[in-house]
Amino acid sequence: MPLWRNRLALVKAEATYGTSSNPAATDALLFTELDVEPLALELTEREAIQRHMGNRASVVAQRSVPVKSTVELAGSGTAGTAPRWAPLLLAAGCSETIVAGTSVTYAPVSETFSSYTMDWYADNGSRQAITGIRGTAELSLTTGEIPTISFDQIGIYSAPGALSRPTETYSAQAAPVVVNADNTTSVSVHGFSACMQSFTLSLGVEMVFRHPAGCTKQVLITDRKPSGSITIELPAFATKDFLTLASNQTTGSISFQHGQTAGNIMTFTASTCAFDSPTINEQDSVTMITLPFRPLPTSAGNNEFSIALT
Repeated sequence: MPLWRNRLALVKAEATYGTSSNPAATDALLFTELDVEPLALELTEREAIQRHMGNRASVVAQRSVPVKSTVELAGSGTAGTAPRWAPLLLAAGCSETIVAGTSVTYAPVSETFSSYTMDWYADNGSRQAITGIRGTAELSLTTGEIPTISFDQIGIYSAPGALSRPTETYSAQAAPVVVNADNTTSVSVHGFSACMQSFTLSLGVEMVFRHPAGCTKQVLITDRKPSGSITIELPAFATKDFLTLASNQTTGSISFQHGQTAGNIMTFTASTCAFDSPTINEQDSVTMITLPFRPLPTSAGNNEFSIALT
C-alpha cells in the first residue's frame, strides 16, 4: 500500500531548458507541502455530426504537470552556500549572486529564465521525471510560525516509469527559526521602526504553457508584478502617517532581518514600495494596520526586491 507521506522529490536546475538535469539522491529537497498533478490535460472535442445525443470523443491538445509546493524559509546553514530550494526560486524569475563564504542574494530578472527538473517518486516504485518547470513563488512570515516559501509552477509531461526510490540525502537546508522578537529584527517600513505581525510577498510571475507548431514546448514567463502585505502595530499618525503616504502614493523601503546565526540569516529589502488601501484591524486586542504594497523597479529595472542569505 503506497503511503502519501512517503512521496519524495529530487530537484536540480537545468543546464538546457526542458532537458532533464538527472537529479541525484543528494538533490532531495525537504518539503512541507508537495502536490504534483501528474497529468493535466487540455482536450479538444471532435465536432463530428452524430444522430444521437451524448458526448463526442476528444483529442489531447496539451499535456502539462502543475506542481504546487512549500518549503521552510531557511538558509543552507553555511554563509555563501545556496540553499537546496534555490532551483525553485530561480525558476520563479530570479537571479542568484554568490559571494563565496559570505552571501547568496536573489533578485528578479526579466530574461534568461532558469528552470529545473523534478524527479517525483510515489511510494510504490514509480517515478515521474518532470522537466522545464517554471512559475511563481510567495514568501510568508507570521509571528509565532515558521516562515515559508510557496511555489505554484508548471512542468512538461513525461510518462512515469518503474524506478525504486533512492536513499535520499538532505543537505543545505538549515533548521528554520520561528518569526518572533528574538529572531526577526530591524523591521523598517518607510523609515519607521515597526512591530511586525505578518508579511507576505507574491513574486507575481505570469506564465503560460506554449507549444506552437514547429517550436519547442515550454513554460514561458511573460511578466512579473510583485505585490505584498505587511501588518504592523499602528503608530500615532503624528509619528508616521501611513494613510497620507498611501493617498499620495509616496514610495519608500520595506526591510527586515530574519535569523541571527550565520548561514541562516535572511535579509529582505524592497527599496521602492507604494501602498494600496490600508486597513485597520486588531490582533491580541492591539490595534494594527495592514499595508498592502507594490514593490516598484527604478529606471535600472530588476531591482524591486532582494533576498540576501548570509
